[in-house]
Amino acid sequence: MDNIPLRDKILETIVSKSTLKQKVFDNTFATFNDLKEALLEMASEMDDELDGKLDRRVRIEYRDRGKFEAQLQLANDLLIFQMHTDVFQFDADHAIWGVPYVQDNKENSYCGIINIYNFLSDSFKFNRNADEGYLIGRIFINREMHYFTEGKCPGLLRVQQFGQEEIDRKALLSILESAIHFSINFDLLLPPYEDNKRVTVDQFNSKLDNSKFVTGKRLGYEFNVDDI
Repeated sequence: MDNIPLRDKILETIVSKSTLKQKVFDNTFATFNDLKEALLEMASEMDDELDGKLDRRVRIEYRDRGKFEAQLQLANDLLIFQMHTDVFQFDADHAIWGVPYVQDNKENSYCGIINIYNFLSDSFKFNRNADEGYLIGRIFINREMHYFTEGKCPGLLRVQQFGQEEIDRKALLSILESAIHFSINFDLLLPPYEDNKRVTVDQFNSKLDNSKFVTGKRLGYEFNVDDI
């Protein structure tokens, strides 16, 4: 019979979970800072390699957006990398529960997240606040620096391989290159005519008209997580 007082159980859980989650946060934050450095170097190298081959108005530029955000502008595309400050557990139907690495120790399933979003650079340049971006990838990192990815970028470490590799600079470069490759080939499509055939006077005369006309790469089309 379990004679441990409930308060002792509560305190023990607080200690164990807070220690675990702090370790996951620290690993994710360290990885995000490494990602920032890789982005800065990649932007500089690509800019040098393309010198003289492009119109001067075409920009490849890295920008640090704060402690938990960074962006890479690639001509008309903008990639925003955002680290979530919380640590997450997965729902019961997620494929992670079928991975032996997690089955051996449930604590391995707690992960931090780095999200990768794709926007049109003009959406920010012209303050089109209603424009839509797309979550094209997510990086999950756990207490042991093991990782996996979800999303649109093909050829990366998937959940079935979770526990096989630790995230390092080589892995980050592969993820970044895959995200960039996907984004520049994920073209802006004209939405169906029927979706835009009518417009109100307010959309033209309002001082917020720039944000009234929504633009996105796949407006009017399905954008499914399995589409690659």
